[in-house]
Amino acid sequence: MNWANRLTITRIVFVPVFILSILYHRLDIAFVIFLVAAITDGLDGYIARTRNEKTRFGAVLDPIADKLLVGSAFICLSIVTGLPEYLKMPTYVPLVVISRDVIILIGALVIYLLAGKIDIKPTVLGKLTTVFQMSTIILVLLRFHYSSWMWNIAVVFTVISGLDYLRIGAKQVNEKAH
Repeated sequence: MNWANRLTITRIVFVPVFILSILYHRLDIAFVIFLVAAITDGLDGYIARTRNEKTRFGAVLDPIADKLLVGSAFICLSIVTGLPEYLKMPTYVPLVVISRDVIILIGALVIYLLAGKIDIKPTVLGKLTTVFQMSTIILVLLRFHYSSWMWNIAVVFTVISGLDYLRIGAKQVNEKAH
């Protein structure tokens, strides 16, 4: 258990506290938790690379931690009642975000079943999508009046990166078939 993996696990432990903070309308607490989690997301990868502590466990757990935090944020911010209308995300936002992640997960499973192994690496589009998704959550938690602009940009990047991952996955399946 290295430091990078400890940070990733800490991020997962933050998720229920983050959810409760939103459900109890403590967006200030939710913001601090999300900001710390976002920082640890970058920090765990940096630590793993610079200390040569990359592990398969970390490679699997890190994206799971990201998806749990970001997915729960999008869901909570679309269903929680009592928020000002300009902060409440429409249903399509978490639907697109969660659907993309589920499609990627199913695709990875199919590739693994067909090829016996899988080579998943984050793409530039995938990283940009994460930046826009996290920025959206931060702006909503900060009660930014024009958050809808950011969540719509995040949705566009989510769709584009999802299509890109489908293209990459199809290429991997086709290469394994030959």
